[in-house]
Amino acid sequence: MPSPALAALDAAGLSYRLIRHEAVASLAEAAAVRGVEVPDVVKTIVVRRGPDDHLFVLTPGGRVISWPKLRTLLGVNRISMPDAAAAKEATGYERGTITPFGATTAWPVIADERVRGRTITLGAGEHGLAVAVDADAALDVLGATVADVTDPEPTR
Repeated sequence: MPSPALAALDAAGLSYRLIRHEAVASLAEAAAVRGVEVPDVVKTIVVRRGPDDHLFVLTPGGRVISWPKLRTLLGVNRISMPDAAAAKEATGYERGTITPFGATTAWPVIADERVRGRTITLGAGEHGLAVAVDADAALDVLGATVADVTDPEPTR
């Protein structure tokens, strides 16, 4: 039986390449084992707007959510990231495996504009499992709002 994420991708008619890999310790390592550049490793972040009100934010590798930009886009003063247990309850997925595809609730999706026009990799609902998909096709299927919602990841 396929994972909910793969079943959702199949039901949407999206073409994808399945990628299985061992645990990775960094974004650069994830890109290497997936055979892509760092910006093509897209993280799905769960954001909480209020009680039982979440959304997914898709951020390209090497970038982080800009909280001021996201709050402005959403027209809210306060948003937060739920803890791991609350994120799993909201999505059905553990942190590190979260994807908008096949989540228990079809929360709205916000994608950073830098995701467009690329082949991206996303988590696929299980540790060590990712999919490579055409970003524009995936964003269309998800009904994503696309905007500038990230900043470069701070350097150490």
